[in-house]
Amino acid sequence: MERKITLEARITPDELLEAIGATPADNPEGYDTAVSWKSQLAGQQIRAMLRWQYMLEGIRKNPFFFGPMSLGAGLQSDIMENSFLGHVKAHARIAARTGRNPDLFGEMNAFVYTNYADVLYNLCRHFIKGDKFDRRIMLETTCTREGKEYLKNYLNDFAELEKSYSSRGLTRLKAMKDLLKSILIVITETPPRDGDIPFMKKNADGTWAQTFEQYLEENQNRLVYLFKENAFDIREFSERITGGKIGFSPFEYVRGSKMNSVRLRQYRTPKGVEPNGKILYFSTPLINKPEILDLAEGKSVVAAVLAEGFEVYMVDFGNPGSSETELGLGFFGKTVHDHYISLIQKRHPGHEIFVMGYCMGGTLMFPYLARRAEELEAQGKEMDIKKIAVMAAPVKFDDAESGHGAIREVIRRGYDPVIMDQLFGPVNIPPQVIDSGMNEIQPGVQYTVSLGFYGRVQIPHAAKDAAPFLYWLTHGTRFPAKAHREWIERVFMGNEIAEGKYRLPSSVPELDGKPVDMGALRRAGVQIFSYRGTRDPIAPAGSCVASELWGMVEDGNLAVSRGGLNRTIEKNVGHIFVVSKQLLAEYLDIVLAFFRDERPGEKLRKTA
Repeated sequence: MERKITLEARITPDELLEAIGATPADNPEGYDTAVSWKSQLAGQQIRAMLRWQYMLEGIRKNPFFFGPMSLGAGLQSDIMENSFLGHVKAHARIAARTGRNPDLFGEMNAFVYTNYADVLYNLCRHFIKGDKFDRRIMLETTCTREGKEYLKNYLNDFAELEKSYSSRGLTRLKAMKDLLKSILIVITETPPRDGDIPFMKKNADGTWAQTFEQYLEENQNRLVYLFKENAFDIREFSERITGGKIGFSPFEYVRGSKMNSVRLRQYRTPKGVEPNGKILYFSTPLINKPEILDLAEGKSVVAAVLAEGFEVYMVDFGNPGSSETELGLGFFGKTVHDHYISLIQKRHPGHEIFVMGYCMGGTLMFPYLARRAEELEAQGKEMDIKKIAVMAAPVKFDDAESGHGAIREVIRRGYDPVIMDQLFGPVNIPPQVIDSGMNEIQPGVQYTVSLGFYGRVQIPHAAKDAAPFLYWLTHGTRFPAKAHREWIERVFMGNEIAEGKYRLPSSVPELDGKPVDMGALRRAGVQIFSYRGTRDPIAPAGSCVASELWGMVEDGNLAVSRGGLNRTIEKNVGHIFVVSKQLLAEYLDIVLAFFRDERPGEKLRKTA
């Protein structure tokens, strides 16, 4: 016999969400970014203790203090080292070495993401049969006493996870909570009282751009796709889809290029492509995997320039280990490039070499090329690298015009080189520490990236297309400890490159350790192409002014200088525009014209 079902009034999404109660996932404070308040509070306490211990060690080692004061300071320092502080340092260093988050609250958040995604998956599994939501099951679950109890039990699981979360504001968990809310709206087929419907298409004035019925159909398709791919946790999804391997174009490491963790890649020229006799040398950032320039078909700068006939080489800084902790920017920004360009010139005698740099990789190439021009000038030789094209490469860091004022203030308040050295000096700065800084620069980025991914998955192949970028975004590399300190103190806070105070080693004795004369770029006729975005908070347009400072830019965004073209192209893009096939294609058209000595049309003048 068929079981008799007694239907009751249908439960609403508001009733279900009220069962969870207010939690950090709701952003009740209305913050515009993620606020890791527990991590910040713990960090302040640890910073104070480490500073105190540092002072005690100073007393112990200072010959001015002796007797009871020195002994007392040493004893207290030893007690601190052998108790709480010793465990803190050990945990931070072990976590950094093994790729885990040294922040225990951050580790807890990762646990919440994983388990929240599992509960979302299992909740959807109850309703999804085949390729759609089963309406009979939805009605039985939302209109019966047993079904309502079933849902509330699930919501208890969500509530426990949300209340154990260690951050507030616009977080990744808030995006997952929006996804939960959309599931509850679908299965109850009822809009919430406040009209706040996640993923609802809206007009410019905020009104709905689709009917509620259209929304339900579209959102069901979104959730079915997320369920079938089990893509609720963006980090785990990216790992599973990519298998931990990203990059589109095949390459080999150049023999003799290994320098600690750093190696030189040579990309293979595709079959049927005629070499154009020119070399393109890519300089990448120290803090990310270089695959951002070679993510996938249609999203690869590398593949595009290979198709143009360039021989392509790229610096791969790897994931620096303990042997790199005391290597500074002189090594990564001078010694490495000297060696690699020498290798390339030996492999391709007489070939012209161009440089392309992204973000920090571009920033550090400017003083390198200026010092190279100085060295060749001192030897009576002509500059051998005459073109550099950079993307989102800041060179000016101040509190006013550059756009870096806010983050410089954050650094003043929170950055402590002594503490960084005590925690990570022997193991390098872990990517999670760098990510926390990125969160300060890009308010709400944790939320917008996750929500944007969920919002686009109903488009065919969108989720799998996004997987390489999500993997790149969530799997950074360590930043060598000394180089990190120099980047913060000399470049970001000292503004040494723009002010002509940046020092580099040199094979020419009179230049060794002296400030780099950035004017050498202009004297040597180096042509500069700078591409910057008006929506880029990491490298604001006001900081990407290499062409203005060291090229010969005239009026407007596109200008001609003596000996060639210096170009500054400013567009309405963000920092990581290469993940957009359309934006990347536009960029490639412009930069390849620069390398060919062609003039782009008037349409390439300042573009909004």
